[in-house]
Amino acid sequence: MATDIRGNPLSCTAAAAERLDGAIAKFHAYLADPIADIDALLAEEPDCVMGHAIRAGILATTTDKAFDAELQSSLAAAQRLAPRANARERAYIAAARHFAEGRMQDATETWSGIAIEHPRDLLAVQFAQLGDFFLGQSQMLRDRVARVLPSWHRDMPGHGFLLGMHAFGLEECGDYARAEAAGREAVARNPQDGWAAHAVAHVMEMQGRAAEGAAFMTETAPGWSPDSLFAYHNWWHVALFCIDRGDIAGALRLFDERVSAGGFGQALEAIDGSALLWRLWVLGHDVGDRWSRVAPAWSARLGHGVYAFNDAHAMMAFVATGDRAAQREVIATLERAAAGPGTNAMMSRDVGLPLARGLAAFGQGDFAAAVAHILPARGIANRFGGSHAQRDVLSWTLCEAAIRAGDARMAEAMVAERLALKEGSPVAQGWAARARALARPLAA
Repeated sequence: MATDIRGNPLSCTAAAAERLDGAIAKFHAYLADPIADIDALLAEEPDCVMGHAIRAGILATTTDKAFDAELQSSLAAAQRLAPRANARERAYIAAARHFAEGRMQDATETWSGIAIEHPRDLLAVQFAQLGDFFLGQSQMLRDRVARVLPSWHRDMPGHGFLLGMHAFGLEECGDYARAEAAGREAVARNPQDGWAAHAVAHVMEMQGRAAEGAAFMTETAPGWSPDSLFAYHNWWHVALFCIDRGDIAGALRLFDERVSAGGFGQALEAIDGSALLWRLWVLGHDVGDRWSRVAPAWSARLGHGVYAFNDAHAMMAFVATGDRAAQREVIATLERAAAGPGTNAMMSRDVGLPLARGLAAFGQGDFAAAVAHILPARGIANRFGGSHAQRDVLSWTLCEAAIRAGDARMAEAMVAERLALKEGSPVAQGWAARARALARPLAA
């Protein structure tokens, strides 16, 4: 029986195990292209069950039905080989199947169980953290990593990646000092670790340190940007820093040159495209024809209904382009999902539907209705996944909607929240000035 580089059991040959290690190392760093490496291995050793199981896990965690045929093919191949697999490999197959069938929580707990049984299984930890991210489980983003840390030491291969994962979990739990220290150490040890750099960016985003954040990401980009499948998201963070500093031209340039570089070929990329343009569009900035680059990616996914977080970002594109028919289809998709099985039913019911309705109302100029729909969902928005920085788009939209509605009290409340987090932000200061102007007649 072979083992991987950290001693975890495999039922393949030693040569196949070594090649899997190489593909998995790329996945840890989100470098191109672990799937291609696994495909090359499977072309020569089609009975490598772990290759099929890992491929299925990677495809499942794209949360993108566009890859469903490939995902189902991998699951079928893994299932055929399951009788000769070991218990760890069978658990990987089960986790990918859970995720593919919409049971995100079951998948995440299965990957987590593998990591408990094999605490040096870095891939299981990574898949579990991705699951917690899609589920919006901030505490578990931290704790699933923390529970395996005692089994590791600094000289083990991949220890830096583990630090980067822990850094992100610490940040999502508000432990910013420890998160930044762990993230910086991980990047120093492996400059290609885009996830660790991204954890530091999150810290600075949450603390309103836009200038520092832009500088850190720009300085470290030569390490994490080349050959990266994740760079578009890190550049999205840099664009957010630009917006918060009032550099709208810089944000648009990053959209053109970096965020859209992959052509929005997967839902995760289209999310960032929508999220960036929406923030600018809501503020009234001219984004030119850029929505025409994002909207087709969502049009191709209309009706998929696999993840409400995706559908909400699709709605942003269709609202901004005035596509009422597509907006109605998104609402219908979310309604079907809310009445169906799986984790996404809760996500669609509790957050996806009210948010989509609020975004649609914003686009129609009914800003009071936008506030009425979005405000109750904002407090429970973690239920449909994403990070604090991503879900901040709800607060962003609420500030603008309350001001445009002329609701002085609501605008004052929303802007007060913003100033408490980012007092020095030109965006927050702009909202504050407009909210004060609404309040003057009340004071008089």
